[in-house]
Amino acid sequence: MATAQNLTATPEVEFRSPAVPAEPGFWLPAFSLCQRELVRFLRQRNRIIGALATPIVFWLLIGAGMGHSFQATPGSNSGGRGYMEYFFPGTVVMILLFTAIFSTISIIEDRHEGFLQSVLVAPISPMVIVLGKVLGGTVLAFGQGLIFLALAPLVGYRFTPQGLALALLMMFLMSFSLTALGFCIAWRMSSTQGFHAIMNLFLMPMWFLSGALFPASGVAFAPLKWAIRLNPLSYGLTGLRYGMQWTSAGATAGGIGLCLLVSTAFAAVMFLLASRLATSRVAADLQ
Repeated sequence: MATAQNLTATPEVEFRSPAVPAEPGFWLPAFSLCQRELVRFLRQRNRIIGALATPIVFWLLIGAGMGHSFQATPGSNSGGRGYMEYFFPGTVVMILLFTAIFSTISIIEDRHEGFLQSVLVAPISPMVIVLGKVLGGTVLAFGQGLIFLALAPLVGYRFTPQGLALALLMMFLMSFSLTALGFCIAWRMSSTQGFHAIMNLFLMPMWFLSGALFPASGVAFAPLKWAIRLNPLSYGLTGLRYGMQWTSAGATAGGIGLCLLVSTAFAAVMFLLASRLATSRVAADLQ
């Protein structure tokens, strides 16, 4: 009887669910995308030369041409310096602006090459993709701005430890927020030509109205003065000037706090907006 039961009994079969790949996490994919941006940039030496040489030429030509017609006004944060010194922080912001925003052209290139579509179907959050791209552009902009900032002692700036820390923090916040802004614009673009056209519409007015070329206190046209006050880049530039001339009378705690608050809020809003846009699909994904 036992033998018959053994013959008729069916063997137990262990069913196993197919192996599910582990989640890649949050920081590893972000840092991988960031590293990819850095490697791509270092392999394109013409971008390095153009990103550094263009602002230096602007600084020399504009500074030399407008130096004799510039007169510091009270409350302009010029610290009694000449125009070459006044224009130096604005040139740093120009480097951050151009490098950060134009680094997001890689989004359009990645979409055309099919790489972006592969990343979008990966088991990671769209916020990770945004963070990786934005961090890559931030590091590039911050690094090039830091190289130019190292020339500040040649034009008369002397950094204190507190001032240098503030200047570096403001540079990082501006680099991050501007890269996120470039991401928001590049995400729906399907051509680099259209991206350049749109960015020129944003770049130059945003930079001109930041106080890089002239202080807001010297503007007599009221709407233009309000445009400078509403420009978040104005607060980043003012904070950078506070850091570069820490001992000046204009470097008050209230002014520094406002610059940090506005710059941090601008960076957070741009990153959240970019993350929101990354969850949507655009017509260029089907091309």
